[in-house]
Amino acid sequence: MITELLVHNRISLALHCLRDGGGRPLLLLHGLGERSPASVPAWADVWPGPVHALDFTGHGDSTVPVGGGYSAEVLLADADTALAHLGEVTLVGRGLGAYIGLMLAGARPGQVHGTVLCDGPGLSGGATGPTSTSFVTVEPPYSAPDPHVLIDLSRDPRPPDYAVLFSRLALDHSPTTEPVSVAAIVRPPWLAAVVNEVGIVERSLPASLAAYA
Repeated sequence: MITELLVHNRISLALHCLRDGGGRPLLLLHGLGERSPASVPAWADVWPGPVHALDFTGHGDSTVPVGGGYSAEVLLADADTALAHLGEVTLVGRGLGAYIGLMLAGARPGQVHGTVLCDGPGLSGGATGPTSTSFVTVEPPYSAPDPHVLIDLSRDPRPPDYAVLFSRLALDHSPTTEPVSVAAIVRPPWLAAVVNEVGIVERSLPASLAAYA
């Protein structure tokens, strides 16, 4: 495994090359509180090109900032930094990474050639709308996974109409015929709304990788 450090503002992001090669990279986005795998997962062996994995801010070998304040959009910017470095990719997102992967597919439809949404930690998120404010104090030192990220992103709002907006952007502007594949069994409200969109496909992870390869 070869690790590159990418700069995202004051954050150093760890982008791991699990397998080198030619062709379009497969980019893995992990779940909440997880880190990138140390080697290519068995299910990704079928991918014909290189395989990369990103540690989000506050996870793995990436920077753990002081004070928290995490949001899904912050991690979207992390993934966008990796995308700018790699160029065109196919995404596999697990849990929280599935939500970020959907957002990236809509935000950068010309560069994301297929996104697979899988079960994993942080898939559900928090409420579907704003809730009463609460504050949590975490004592230093901080280490990955950052306790702040576990607190903030386990309750971040995930309105279904917001998620659907990103799926429609992907459907309308992606060069891929079926830009979003849902392999997740668990369907929180945001994902159930996405699945109901015409053009979103439901199929297994192996079938999705075969289609995007």
